[in-house]
Amino acid sequence: MDKDTANDELRPEYDETLLKSGVRGKYADRYASGTNLVCLAPDVSEVFPNDEAVNEALRFVMRVVDDASRLTKSGG
Repeated sequence: MDKDTANDELRPEYDETLLKSGVRGKYADRYASGTNLVCLAPDVSEVFPNDEAVNEALRFVMRVVDDASRLTKSGG
């Protein structure tokens, strides 16, 4: 057994020739663009039991801000 074989930890069922042509991080940007993780403070997470509850509350805030903006612009 030579030195390279002794340090080889690749399982025999994997074809090393296929692994050498791979591109590291090929799909990292695609994955990251579809993933938005937000850490909530403990007091906030106690009030919102899941992601849908947080989204619903934020959508409500967005509507309130939009309505207030329109009222300010129209002077009413």
